Amino acid sequence: MAAAATNPRTSPKPAMRDSLIAAAFQLFLERGYEQTTVDDIVSLAGVGRRSFFRYFPSKEDVVFPDHEQCLDDMTRFLAASADTDDPMVRVCDAARLVMRMYAENPTFSVQRYRLTREVAGLRTYELSVVWRYEKTLGDYLRGRWADRRDGTLRANVAAAAVVAAHNHALRHWLRSGGEGDPLEEVDRALEFVRATWSPDAPAGAGGDAAEGADDVVVVITKRSTPMWRVVREVESSLDQS
Repeated sequence: MAAAATNPRTSPKPAMRDSLIAAAFQLFLERGYEQTTVDDIVSLAGVGRRSFFRYFPSKEDVVFPDHEQCLDDMTRFLAASADTDDPMVRVCDAARLVMRMYAENPTFSVQRYRLTREVAGLRTYELSVVWRYEKTLGDYLRGRWADRRDGTLRANVAAAAVVAAHNHALRHWLRSGGEGDPLEEVDRALEFVRATWSPDAPAGAGGDAAEGADDVVVVITKRSTPMWRVVREVESSLDQS
């Protein structure tokens, strides 16, 4: 199994930023997300509105404070890959960066998961973030497979599969209340995808990677079906396995 990627983030987070996040979630849990305003958050944190918007463009952004940095980390990580690197190993390692971000603070991650399940607007925001991760992975794979006749299709589907596998492991961990090691769970899910989609993977390798399981998820869909719907079908199938 490929070694997990190292998180390149090294700079400490500003104390005021952390105070705003803590204040926001305290109020979200006490009053509810919709009932909490930016003025409420800055009042509890003891700072001005200008300080809030210095770090967060909107109230939604304070719920997902580390995703922009994680996207930047992922982009740099992929850009630093060598021509000799297996593209699928690289994108799976890039996905591990996201899981490491969640694993850094299990309590916060579980609180956010429960909050997004309750607030429809946050679920929509979360989907837009997931799409950006998928696009970043897909852009990298399209570049690496540009000489293949099926390069674009392969890149789009493989990127969607990586995201689906990552989210399957992530949701399982979050639903458990953050118990156990999420990195072990995501390793198993990503190894299945890597073994299935790597160009040099032997036939049937994906099944071997899934601890000997012989079940295969097949999604039949129209060519015109949006990619997000295909991803949803794959994730639904994985959740039921």
